[in-house]
Amino acid sequence: MLKKINAWLHLWLGLASGIVVLIVAVTGCILVFEQELKSLTQPWTHAERPDNAAYLPPSVIHERVSKRFPGKEIHGIWYYGHGKAAKMNMHSDSVIFVNPYTAAVTGIADPEDFFHFILDGHVGLWIEGEVGQAIVSYATLVFFILLITGMVLWWPKKWNRSGRDKSFKVKWKAKFKRVNYDLHNVLGFYSLSIALILAITGLVMGFRWFNEGFYWLNSGGKTQPAYVTSFSDTTRIYQNAGFNNVDLAFQKGITEIGTYNKDAIIISFPEKPSDPIDLCVDMYNGSWRYVYLDQNTLAELPSTQVHIDDLKWADWLRRTNYALHVGAIGGMPTKILFFLASLICASLPITGFYIWWGKRKPAKTRAKRFANLKPA
Repeated sequence: MLKKINAWLHLWLGLASGIVVLIVAVTGCILVFEQELKSLTQPWTHAERPDNAAYLPPSVIHERVSKRFPGKEIHGIWYYGHGKAAKMNMHSDSVIFVNPYTAAVTGIADPEDFFHFILDGHVGLWIEGEVGQAIVSYATLVFFILLITGMVLWWPKKWNRSGRDKSFKVKWKAKFKRVNYDLHNVLGFYSLSIALILAITGLVMGFRWFNEGFYWLNSGGKTQPAYVTSFSDTTRIYQNAGFNNVDLAFQKGITEIGTYNKDAIIISFPEKPSDPIDLCVDMYNGSWRYVYLDQNTLAELPSTQVHIDDLKWADWLRRTNYALHVGAIGGMPTKILFFLASLICASLPITGFYIWWGKRKPAKTRAKRFANLKPA
């Protein structure tokens, strides 16, 4: 009875979520290699480094870019690393890239590019507002259930040689119907572990209740620490400290604070006396750390995140959730594995639909033949 219920759930949940899973998986395949594809197709993101030159300080780039784009508020600069153009975080309908050694503009790009389009499909099916995101989140939850029910269906009845062959090998020389079944059954099993990671990390981002429950489970019953917002001490304002301290914070970030990928850093320009200087450091393998400094004293504020090496298991999972979701946690090897697993996930709704359709067809054919019988 339980096996029948499991099979029924797997079938109808799969049919109900198939199209959404297909779209999310295909767009996910593309997004796995987003940065690599951008590097190949967007030449303005590159900037040759002359004779091991140092970066221009943020204040110098701010001054020169402001002259080029008067009236545009610059909120910060993203230094991607040596040999790469820096991106200006500014109030504009375009994305501005500059050479971090000369402040020359290397490119003006449209933020609504191909990868933005793919991301919109991945997180919201190109439906504006929260409706599309909700559909994707619930489809991800359904996909998680499908992985569990699929594992139950895959489990061999007997662990003899014949049973193992059916569960672990694709019978390529068989008829297409059997090959299709094996592609669904066998490849589904081989991609299961990564597919579960994709589903769970997606659910962490999709549902607050799942995020909190997942943290509680992995922390031994603890709740997530509340986000702390810190402010600069406005009673200790030093004259002419503004841009000078941003430059000092920048140097501190790449020489003292950041330890992974030290040449990559995002730095903000405080807009109000109470604003801290925001630093994003340790951008490595899909994860990063935010550091907040008092804009007057450069002291680290309580909202600063703990270094990743000092995190406990639940907090490490929370910090690296995005990296786990996109397969960046181990660099290129894990990206390739996650790409292949996403590709298999995209094929499962197609092969599963064909299995269901193939089972329907004989029944329809028999019914048609029976209807055509004439009485003697």
